[in-house]
Amino acid sequence: MNGDEVSGNYFDLLGVQPRLGRFFHGADERGPNSAPYLVLSYELWRRAFGADPGVVGTAVQLQKHPFTVIGVAPEQFHGTERFVWPDYWIPIVTEGPDYLQDRAHVAVTVIGRLKPGITRRQATENLSAISAQLAGEYPQSDDGLPLRLIHPGLFGDEGEVIRGFLYSVSVLALLVLATACANLANLFAARTADRGRELAIRMALGSGRRRVLMQLLTEAVLLSVMGGVAGLITASVLLGALNRWRPPFGGHVAVDVDARVYFVALAFASLSALGFGMFPAQRASRSNPLHSMKSGPMESKHLRRFAVRDLLLGLQIAICTLLVSASLVAVRGMQRTLNAPLGFHPHGAMLAEIEASGGQQESLLDALRDIPGVTAAGVVNRTPMTGGLHGVPLYAPGTTDFRIKNARLAPYVFSISPGYLEAAGTRLLSGRDVRWQDTATTPHVAIVNETFARRVWGRSPAIGQRFVLWRNLTEVVGVVETGKYHDLAESPQPVVFVPYAQSDQGASIYVVRSHRAPSEIAAALQRTLSRIAPNVPITVRSWTDDLQGELFPARPATMALGIMGLMAAMLALTGIFGMAAYNVSRRMKELGIRVAVGARGTHVMRAAIGRPVMLLGVGSVLGVLSAFAATGLLRRIVYEANPGDPMVLAGVAAITALLGIAASAIPARRALAIDPAELIREE
Repeated sequence: MNGDEVSGNYFDLLGVQPRLGRFFHGADERGPNSAPYLVLSYELWRRAFGADPGVVGTAVQLQKHPFTVIGVAPEQFHGTERFVWPDYWIPIVTEGPDYLQDRAHVAVTVIGRLKPGITRRQATENLSAISAQLAGEYPQSDDGLPLRLIHPGLFGDEGEVIRGFLYSVSVLALLVLATACANLANLFAARTADRGRELAIRMALGSGRRRVLMQLLTEAVLLSVMGGVAGLITASVLLGALNRWRPPFGGHVAVDVDARVYFVALAFASLSALGFGMFPAQRASRSNPLHSMKSGPMESKHLRRFAVRDLLLGLQIAICTLLVSASLVAVRGMQRTLNAPLGFHPHGAMLAEIEASGGQQESLLDALRDIPGVTAAGVVNRTPMTGGLHGVPLYAPGTTDFRIKNARLAPYVFSISPGYLEAAGTRLLSGRDVRWQDTATTPHVAIVNETFARRVWGRSPAIGQRFVLWRNLTEVVGVVETGKYHDLAESPQPVVFVPYAQSDQGASIYVVRSHRAPSEIAAALQRTLSRIAPNVPITVRSWTDDLQGELFPARPATMALGIMGLMAAMLALTGIFGMAAYNVSRRMKELGIRVAVGARGTHVMRAAIGRPVMLLGVGSVLGVLSAFAATGLLRRIVYEANPGDPMVLAGVAAITALLGIAASAIPARRALAIDPAELIREE
C-alpha cells in the first residue's frame, strides 16, 4: 500500500470533488504535525473497507500514527501519475519540522496551473527568477539553477523517455501497416490481372473506365474497412484486459481509448485502401479491352525486368527484415537486462521491512542469522533501483562554505549495517566493511564504489582519503564494485555507503540471503520478526520481485516488437508465396514447354520462383541496413539496442532463409510436377 503526502490545496488545485465526506484544505494546516487527516482512494475504500459509507470519521493507524478518515476520492481520480496510483492521501504537514525544513535532502514535486494568457516560456522565466531569489536567501542549500516546466503524469523527467518509447513503437506499428498495405496492393494487382478478361468484357459492353475504377476501389475500401473494424474490436478487448491487469510492481497500466482513436484507425484503414488499391485499379481501367480478351496469356508483361509488384514485394521484405531485426534486438536486450551486472545479486535474497529502532537492529540481525539456511543478513535504508534516489552534496576537506555550487561531487548515499554487503552480494574490493563500533561518537567512516574513487582520486588509493559529508569529516575505509542504483540504463554513478549509526536514516530494510526456497524462508522470517517485534507491521518479499518494476519496461518492449516481427514475417511469407504461386500459375504453359524441350529442374525452378527469391535477398539486405539506420529509434525502446549483434544477424539470416523456403516450397513443387502432355491435352 502506498500513498502521497500533499499540500492542503492539492485537491482544490486539481478541481476534484470527493465521492464521500470531504477533502482537507489549506485552512486545515496549522504547522508541523497538524491535520492528521486521511483521504482514501476509491479502490482502497472498496478493497479494505467494503465500500462502507460510514467509513468517514473512522480512526486508523498509519505507520504507527493515528489518522482520521475524512473522505473518499471519486472513482476516476488516481492522482497525477499515470502508472502509480496512490491508495491514500495525507497532508504533508503531518511530518515533523525537521523534515519540512530540510532544504538539502527533501525532494518534492510542485504542481501548478498557468494563469490565463501566460505562456510556458513566461512561466519558466518567472520560476527561474524565483530560483535565483531563493539561492540568495538560502545560499547553503539552493544553487539558483534555472527551472523548467514538465507535464505531470509520466514521472517528471522520465516522461521524455516514456514518450520516446511510445513514439518509436508507433513508428514501427506504422511500418507493419505499410507492410500490410503493400501485401494488399500485391494481392489486388494479382487479382485484377486474373480478372482482366472479365473487366475487358464489362468495358466492351459499355461500362466506363470510371465505373470500373470505382468498382475496384470500392472492393478495396470495403475489405480494408472490414479488416480495420475487426482490428478495432480485437484492440478494444485487449486494451480492456490491459486496463484490468495489475503489474507485479504494484502500478497500473491504464489506456483510455476515445472516439478520436477509433476515427483515426478507420481513417488509416480507408486511406490505406485508397493509396494502395488505386494503382492496380487504375491500371486495370486503362488496359486495352481487345488485348485483354485475347486467349493467349500475357507473358510479356510478366517477363519484364521490373514491375511495380516487384517493388511492393521488395518493400514488404525490407520492412519485415527490419521488424524481425528489431524483435531479435529486443530479445537480446531482454537477455542483457536479466544478466546485467547490478553490483548486487538479488537472486536468493529476501527483503523484510519492519519499523525498528537503531538499538534493535543488531539483535534482529543476530536472530535472522540464526534461522536455519540463512547465510548472511544486513540492513540498508533503501535498496537500489527502487526510485527516490537523489545525490547528496559532498565537499573537499577544509571546506567552510557549504553551498551546493562548491560541492565536489553529489553521490548517492546508502546507510548500511555490518553484513549488508555480504547479504547483497556486493564485492568488497579493498579495505573493510562497516562495524557496529562505528557510532556517532567515533570518527566518521564510509565505503565508496569504484566510480567514486576514480572520479575523485584517479589512480591514487582511496583507502584513507577523506571528504566532508553532511558537514562531517569522513574517512574512506573500503571500496566496493560499481553497480546499478537508479535504473539499468544509467551510466556508472558514484556511491557512498555509511554506517547506520552515523547517519540520520529511519527506514530499515533487512536483506537476508539463504539457499532455501523463497516461500520457506519468507515464512521463517515472518515468524522470527513477529516474535521479536510483536504488533509491528512486517512486509517480506523476494528481492527479485522487488525489482519487477525496473525490469517491467523490457518485457512489454520485447513482447511488442516480437508481435510486430511475427506479423511482418507472416505478411512477407504470404507476399512471397503469393508472387511465387502467381508466377507459376500464369506461366504454366511456358514452364511446360521448358520441361518438354529438356530443361533441368534447377532451370525450371529459377524461372518459376527466381524473381521472388531474388527480391527476398535484396529486400533482406535493405532491411538489415535499415535496422542499422534505425539504431537510435530502437535504443528508445530496447536497453542497449545493437542491430550489429552477431546473434541478431544470424537470427535474421536464419529467419529469412526459412521464410524463403516456406513460401516457395509449394509453388516450386508445383512447377517441378508440370506434365507437358497434360497441358497440351487441356489446350
